[in-house]
Amino acid sequence: MDGKEALKRKICEAIDRRRVQIERIGDHIMAHPETGFKEFETARLAENTMEEFGISPETGLGITGVKGILRGAKPGPTVALIGELDSLVVPDHPMADPDTGAAHACGHNAQMAGLLGAMMGMVDTGAAESMAGNVVFFAVPAEEYIEVEYRMGLVREGKLEFLGGKPELVRLGHFDDVDMAAMIHTHSDHNMKKAAISESCNGCLVKMIHFIGKAAHAGGAPHRGINALNAAQVALAVIHAQRETFRDGDAIRVHPIITKGGDIVNVVPAEVRMETYVRGKTNEAMLDANEKVDRAIRAGAMAVGARVEIETLPGYLPLRNDPELSAIFEANSKALLGEDEVCEVSHRTGSTDMGDLSHIMPAIHPYMAGADGVGHSADWHISDREMGYLAPAKSLALMAVDLLHGEGETAAGLLRDYKPAMTKDEYLAFQRALFKTEIYDGSRPGEQ
Repeated sequence: MDGKEALKRKICEAIDRRRVQIERIGDHIMAHPETGFKEFETARLAENTMEEFGISPETGLGITGVKGILRGAKPGPTVALIGELDSLVVPDHPMADPDTGAAHACGHNAQMAGLLGAMMGMVDTGAAESMAGNVVFFAVPAEEYIEVEYRMGLVREGKLEFLGGKPELVRLGHFDDVDMAAMIHTHSDHNMKKAAISESCNGCLVKMIHFIGKAAHAGGAPHRGINALNAAQVALAVIHAQRETFRDGDAIRVHPIITKGGDIVNVVPAEVRMETYVRGKTNEAMLDANEKVDRAIRAGAMAVGARVEIETLPGYLPLRNDPELSAIFEANSKALLGEDEVCEVSHRTGSTDMGDLSHIMPAIHPYMAGADGVGHSADWHISDREMGYLAPAKSLALMAVDLLHGEGETAAGLLRDYKPAMTKDEYLAFQRALFKTEIYDGSRPGEQ
């Protein structure tokens, strides 16, 4: 059996030898983007690559998820290494799909290259013979919470309960055999070091809002209509009026959009649709802000006498990076990249469904460089394949070795001291309780 440090060196060398193949995977996924729960080609690539390396994966998990297991020579804990399959929709991105507008403007293609590269390095070196426990290579769907109407259609068809990939996989039991989880997100922030780990990230709730007014001739008889667009505009103004009540430490973010503003210009808008996230640093902060947003929406309806349907959906829980996993990532990053190329950053105000996992098991969601451009925009791209594809592959594999090498004592010790924020059952109950549909009639506010 290789000593731990010797095995880690061999894995890095093996990943370097697989450079062309790993880069080809990242570039291929970049050129063939697919949005959440539609990642069939990307999933096939993951499946075929695992099979090429002697791992027979489960497929079709949560519609498109792919899960392969490398079993150690001895029993022990199970560590999941994660890559996300899905893209965004950024139609003006130069590599956007011309039919769907899908584009990888957030780095999930790099995650998948890193995940499969880690698998290659571990299989090529026979790392399993030196491990007590298992490594799960998990390609997961639908981290980006987009195309909500499409996903609600899947819910109505009974194909989903939750609208994010990891929550759905938790519900289905595909994380039941996993003790801890790690993934690495690409970053393009030149104010950060090559490797970075945050204190935490925001969670989010998702809201679908449908104002219903009454059509009338916009020029000849507007007094006979009920303007649903005005209701939405008032609601937006009242949401903005709430912002001074959000405490700085709660990192609240509310960013609504109008997805339908009426039908034709000479008819009083009778139907207006909005969407928004309500983000916050804690579950309590999110729920408090959500109540204020609901009040603002009702106020818009009441102001003009419209009706409104407010549909609240569970999003993602705030991320809680595990400190012991963070320390392992930091040590390996310093060894790979240099002592001065690792930093800690404060709370991040985006959201990820890795936050959900972090409430029920030790989990980590750090960052590595390799991209340029603003995330979620048309100019985002992988600019450094060494950092974007290969460094995450090495980092993920080295974390697994640190945790499971020998008798797996590092992972076992971490689990012995770990206290989850929620059990799986508590987590599912919390998320299910967030589903809510309210119909408020602003013409009869006292009769609700």
